[in-house]
Amino acid sequence: MQEDRSIISRERVVSVVSGWAVLIPLLVFAAADFNYLVLSKPEGPGLLMAVFVLVICGFILREFFSLQPNEARVLVLFGSYKGTVRKSGFHWANPFYSGDRKSQNVLGNSTLQLKQASIGSASRLLGRNKVSVRARTLNGEKLKVNDKRGNPIEIAAVVVWRIDDTARAFFDVDDYGNYVPIQSESALRHIANLYSYDDGDGGETTLRNNVDEVAQALRGELQERLAKAGVVVDEARLTHLAYAPEIAQVMLRRQQAEAVIAARQKIVQGAVGMVDMALRELSEKDVVNLDDERRAAMVSNLMVVLCSESEVHPIVNTGTLYS
Repeated sequence: MQEDRSIISRERVVSVVSGWAVLIPLLVFAAADFNYLVLSKPEGPGLLMAVFVLVICGFILREFFSLQPNEARVLVLFGSYKGTVRKSGFHWANPFYSGDRKSQNVLGNSTLQLKQASIGSASRLLGRNKVSVRARTLNGEKLKVNDKRGNPIEIAAVVVWRIDDTARAFFDVDDYGNYVPIQSESALRHIANLYSYDDGDGGETTLRNNVDEVAQALRGELQERLAKAGVVVDEARLTHLAYAPEIAQVMLRRQQAEAVIAARQKIVQGAVGMVDMALRELSEKDVVNLDDERRAAMVSNLMVVLCSESEVHPIVNTGTLYS
């Protein structure tokens, strides 16, 4: 039986000491020690002890940090995850908590590399294992893919996402800043393969006609893929959808033909209704009695008048109905 080596981390929110509660006593202690060095001018063990105290004070000073709203810091002690600080403000933590984790850029030649490489680097620039948990926008480039029918199309999407579990983001994926755009591109390609561009046969869900359904499906797939990185997808929508240039003209002519056919069907349906109403009104009000041949001629003339694209010029019969 193969062992499951996947590790799923869980975020633990912890509290640390207020920075002001440590800073003020530390400054007082350091000032007193410095004053002792200057005024007393100790020698031997006294001097060593005073210098050692200053070094310790400097060591303690390095672990003061501040968090803005919607920022967090992951605490790692000798390789062990100790929790995440989410409370904004000025804090002090154990000086032995490790600093930044080195990340590798694995985007390679990904289409979504573009400006989204800055997603990961921006989070690292916060320093000291800090991470932003604010909502972020991934505005993807146009991808050239095949739809369900094999037609080449261009598609792009915008994804609004945020980090929900900092432990997963830091420890379950190598670099969440690269993981998000790569998985977003993969999910968008898969969604494009599941649906047709438009409804040629009728009844099926399509990329062009069912925007909300497609967006919901895209968000669901993205959430499933990005949950491993502790990421929550707030919204995912298509921002660009078009046929690829090589078939765009052909598909445009097809759409125009479909529009003409639909318009003709509407015109014919309306004309039949008007002819039926005219014949029924003439018969019910006993305006004129028509035999089958004259009724057929009247129907033919009315259909020509109602369905013709150009203006119709009727010929007035000045004789009898049957001449």
